[in-house]
Amino acid sequence: MPGNHADVTLNVNHTPHQLAIEPRRTLLDALRHNLGLTGAKKVCDMGDCGACTVLIDGRAQYACLRLAVDCAGAEITTVEGLADAGELDPIQRAFVEADAFQCGFCTPGQIMSLRALLDATPHPTDDEIMRAVSGNLCRCGAYQNIVRAGRIAAGRAADRTE
Repeated sequence: MPGNHADVTLNVNHTPHQLAIEPRRTLLDALRHNLGLTGAKKVCDMGDCGACTVLIDGRAQYACLRLAVDCAGAEITTVEGLADAGELDPIQRAFVEADAFQCGFCTPGQIMSLRALLDATPHPTDDEIMRAVSGNLCRCGAYQNIVRAGRIAAGRAADRTE
């Protein structure tokens, strides 16, 4: 229906964005089309692949399954929001170091899932790392290196906090 828009403020990467959007617009579409943040990928659009994973109030969630209007007031973090003052997040550095990507399409979702894990569990076990990325599909099969990147990032996170 033309003209049927909701005014919503999305807090994305520590910045509030006032938007007038259709109530049925997904968070993924609002991020990509309204805000130009294309790190979260639109692949299956039904919560099967994890390529659209973002953090919502610190929890890894599929942006394709959330309505943008339902995320008003939440703190949303995308892969674009991880770098700090031009420095890559330890997980991003670990992905480079471990060669944990091939085509790179799933990489942002994998990184966001691991970021949520490390924020909640700074010293995860291998089982916890594997479980954290179990909802993220990699068609190239880089799983061993993705888990390795999780281990590397966990070690760096420990170095930064101890």
